Amino acid sequence: MNEDDLYRLSSQYRLWSFTPTALSDLRASTNGLACQRIHNATNDSGKSASSDNPTPHLLTPAEELSLVTFYCSRAMDFCDFCEFPTAVRATAVQFLRRFYTTHSPMSHHPKTLMPCAIFLATKTESHYINIDSFAAKLPKTSPEDVIRPELLLNEGMRFSFDVRHPYRALEGGTMEMNEIARGGYAPPQGSRNSSTEVRRRMLELGKVEKGGEVEREKRVLERIKTAHNNARVLLDGPGVLSDAYFLYTPSQIFLAALIAVDEELGLFYLHVLLSGTQGPGVKEEEEPSGLEAKVLGVLRGCSALLQDPRSGKPDVKEVKGALKEIDRKLKRVEKWIEQQEERDERPESVAGGGEKREEKTGMGTVEEKGGKGIEMVADKKVVKKRKLERDRARMEGEELFGGPLGK
Repeated sequence: MNEDDLYRLSSQYRLWSFTPTALSDLRASTNGLACQRIHNATNDSGKSASSDNPTPHLLTPAEELSLVTFYCSRAMDFCDFCEFPTAVRATAVQFLRRFYTTHSPMSHHPKTLMPCAIFLATKTESHYINIDSFAAKLPKTSPEDVIRPELLLNEGMRFSFDVRHPYRALEGGTMEMNEIARGGYAPPQGSRNSSTEVRRRMLELGKVEKGGEVEREKRVLERIKTAHNNARVLLDGPGVLSDAYFLYTPSQIFLAALIAVDEELGLFYLHVLLSGTQGPGVKEEEEPSGLEAKVLGVLRGCSALLQDPRSGKPDVKEVKGALKEIDRKLKRVEKWIEQQEERDERPESVAGGGEKREEKTGMGTVEEKGGKGIEMVADKKVVKKRKLERDRARMEGEELFGGPLGK
């Protein structure tokens, strides 16, 4: 069983791999279901939204994605603040992105899920941190606030905690290219080129004429190091925040990043990896194989995605106005839903022309007199308690951009 077979067995491939069209349709369906739920909001008696409280303008799929991407970037900032490993940061972002493919921010605000996703990522990546210490780094957040939505998040991710990142491929590919430059590389079975020939061709990259073999090797090793560092920047930013994890495999993302930062080196390495796939009578250095041409087409698509300015970390100053408008729309939706729930929960007043009626409840007998009516004490306490909980949650999430991080 090779690496490809192992990857096809992973939950990432089985549950979270899509075509661009399928991913777009899934997000549109998720948004449509959330909008339909809000439009169909009714109380137990079947009444629709009142005319004096019309349904607000709802978020579009694009607005939802922008909001989720912003909170993913905030999660990355918090991970950097806490000095968490790269794997924790990337895993937390993928947890959020997975959840919001099938859940709408209009139903569950990203700000509520973000701390839970980060804390869950620390456990998944075996980076232990005490829950009290973790919560202390977030303003106005208790340990209970962090872990409260954990079951919801796990269900939304379909309990698939395994996230395959392209970082292993990056490090492994870099070591392999270094071995080629040093002459210690063993060509794959079926390749017609020897280790010496592959090394010679690598040292000739860039048509370097000056210097001896040692100098050329030194320059190629430095070039590989530079390409590694630049590719790492792409993988840490657009690689995590874009849809790359949904659309491509980890090795494809790595090779696409390498081609994006050093196309000549990336194409050479791809050619070496796929050597031996040419038909009979075709020299390796003359024409790529059909498989190589097909793979290269996929990699160029991924490379374009990684280099798309919209795939990178959003500049808060540039998108602040648009994000605040999206957040205002979201708050109006949340407020409208709360008002609908309050109306559904509120017991109807009993009115009568001077009549006196007794109603037995689990709390005892309640008298209701005159035309004013008196709400049942037990139900009134429940409604008040729920309202206080909603007010508290709204106050804690009042600011879109949050308060300062704790020390």
